[in-house]
Amino acid sequence: MSVIELVFNSTIAHPLISGLLFTLLFLLSYAVQRIYVHPIAHIPGPFIAKLSSVWLWYHSYIGDEATIVHELHAQYGPLVRVSPNTVDISDPAAIAPIYVQRGGFPKADCYVNFDIEGHKTIFSTTDNEYRSPRAKAVVALFSTKSIKENEGPLYGCMDRMVARMKEEKTREGRVDVLNLTRSLAVDAVSTQLFRQNYNGVAEKGDTLSISAFVDTFVAVGRFFYLPNRLFSWLEWGTERFLGDINTATSFDVVERFAEELLEKTEAGDNNFPGRLLSIGLSKSEVKAQCKDLIFAGTDSTGMNIATICRQLANHPDKYQHLRSELHANAKLDSSSRQEIQSLSYLSAVIKEGLRISMANPTRLPRIVSVNDFYLNGTHIPNNTIVGCAAYSLHLSPAIFPSPWEFRPERWLEPNVTPQMNVSFFAWGSGNRACIARNLATTELFMATERVVSSGVLDGARIGPEVEIWEWFNSSVKGGKIELFWDMKR
Repeated sequence: MSVIELVFNSTIAHPLISGLLFTLLFLLSYAVQRIYVHPIAHIPGPFIAKLSSVWLWYHSYIGDEATIVHELHAQYGPLVRVSPNTVDISDPAAIAPIYVQRGGFPKADCYVNFDIEGHKTIFSTTDNEYRSPRAKAVVALFSTKSIKENEGPLYGCMDRMVARMKEEKTREGRVDVLNLTRSLAVDAVSTQLFRQNYNGVAEKGDTLSISAFVDTFVAVGRFFYLPNRLFSWLEWGTERFLGDINTATSFDVVERFAEELLEKTEAGDNNFPGRLLSIGLSKSEVKAQCKDLIFAGTDSTGMNIATICRQLANHPDKYQHLRSELHANAKLDSSSRQEIQSLSYLSAVIKEGLRISMANPTRLPRIVSVNDFYLNGTHIPNNTIVGCAAYSLHLSPAIFPSPWEFRPERWLEPNVTPQMNVSFFAWGSGNRACIARNLATTELFMATERVVSSGVLDGARIGPEVEIWEWFNSSVKGGKIELFWDMKR
């Protein structure tokens, strides 16, 4: 009897052996298809990532995805396959076709995991027809004109934050700048967009009352790439079994603030909820959109301002250079004085702070929607998920020498290069770039100007190295970015 006949007769006689054999053959054919036959089989990447999305989910969950993928680019080049149907791209030449040209490719389905209370938001929706009327209704509030008209109240937020920083510095000899800049960010967002100051800076607790609310949404990013049904089960389980009283209290605080805001707002009022109500949205959806704004406006901007404060404290020479520029400009008469966003060194500090901050380190995934997408001669087929990450773009040593060093001078003429400008990705790019970038940029300029001009950072020294979980929004391990002063004289 031949071997083939023996195996055939054995499988008939033993159903268990037959089942195991067919399972083995299925898995083998599945692996061969993923590795050698799949439409993106020609793009390099880790063996396990080609087989299963679990590799990507794991690194996203533990918060080292951006670092690991950045290392893979050093090994494989600008195109890396990070899951069976996902390509991470570190080449800035990809930004225009993916995010800008013809409106860019559509957002990947995983953005639905950032919906709030069953509602799509201006950020999370993948449907441009859904987003367009909502964004159009509120975009004027983010304009340079609107922000300029509200400059006085916004500067009031900055001055209260500086006063609080001086108070804590004098009393404790230490300041958690992340908590203060988060407090400032929610105050600035609410002042500009809700016309009602949240007054986070006035809170006397160690942690901003909405921090647990914000941190919960940040932590959603660890599950960003999961299919929505699996994500929903995990979200339910987390809330059911891992929730705590502080988080519940923080959610209640935000709920009450949003409820009170809507009670005072009517359709047609010139604020964020009023403009959304005027296009016929339900109060339930408007409240969800307001909560999304509170989360997004607090987290990234707070992280960016705190990073700039820390870097200036760590580089006294750059701090003094900036202070001299601001002082010289302030001494000029009103006809000669420059707008702060025109000051060269301040602008360089802000841009370098955004480059190194990593408030949003991971890729912004999109779905290829054309059949002939080529990048430097490599074909990336339709329906592939692609994306660029600020982490890899901002830390490319070929474009930014000594990428981890804080060097504002790299953004001054004649040092700045076209490649640096193309690679700058702090706000995303195209028509789905951050809708609040004008407001966030203004906050960065105003806050940095006020902090530096006040001299509050004189003598500051930094604390331990800041480590982050590299989720969609980064999360600082330990929850603090602290500065210290020697108050003994």
